[in-house]
Formats: sequence, C-alpha cells, structure tokens
Amino acid sequence: MPDRDPPAFEPTIRVTTMPADANAYGDIFGGWLIGQMDMAAGLVAARRAKGRAVTVAMDAMQFHAPVFVGDEVSVYAALTKVGRSSMKIDVEAWRRGRHGEERELVTQANFTFVAVGDDRKPRPVEG
Repeated sequence: MPDRDPPAFEPTIRVTTMPADANAYGDIFGGWLIGQMDMAAGLVAARRAKGRAVTVAMDAMQFHAPVFVGDEVSVYAALTKVGRSSMKIDVEAWRRGRHGEERELVTQANFTFVAVGDDRKPRPVEG
C-alpha cells in the first residue's frame, strides 16, 4: 500500500460509514465504497460536461485497508483527460478512524465517463 498523504485538494465526497453499510463483522461492503467513488467521479464528470454523464468503465481496483463502521471516508476525484465525449477521472478513497487523525488510503481506481444528451447518446463534452 502506498505510504503517502491524501491529495492536497478538498475531497469530492466525505461521509461517515453506518451499520447499514457493513457486513455482520462491521466491515464496510466493497460495493458501497465503489458506489461512493462512482458518485464522486460522476459529480466531477457532470460539472465538466455541463450536463449528464454516465459511467462506461472502471479499471481494476485493489483494497489496501478495510473500512469500519464509524470511519470517515473521504473520496477524492480529479479529471485527468478529456476526449470528444469521454472523460477520465482518477478517484481515491481514504479512511480516518472516528476518534483519530491518521488517514489511510483504502483504494483507488480510474473511471471513464461519457457525456450524453437527452437521447442518452454520446455528445461532445462542452467547453
């Protein structure tokens, strides 16, 4: 697992994990975390596209550390490439224990979004 600090910019999403997000052992579901990452990437994509954008791909990810009930999860999303209708967004998820200050990288992935129109077909990214 990389030993480094979180990105220097504000997280796109910050949330406290709850019991409904966890299995019987108190570990947060990986799917819940992927959903948070997808939402963060979607916020960045929609802002850049100035409209609707949809997830079309996510690269493989590896979980470096577990997330527990009560942890604060910060999701950082940064636009790294813009094509005609597509956008690549790097996303990292970090955890911080409820009563501590130490932050730990949980996972990261690259998401690809495509700007779509009202007809749900690809359209050029504006701007």
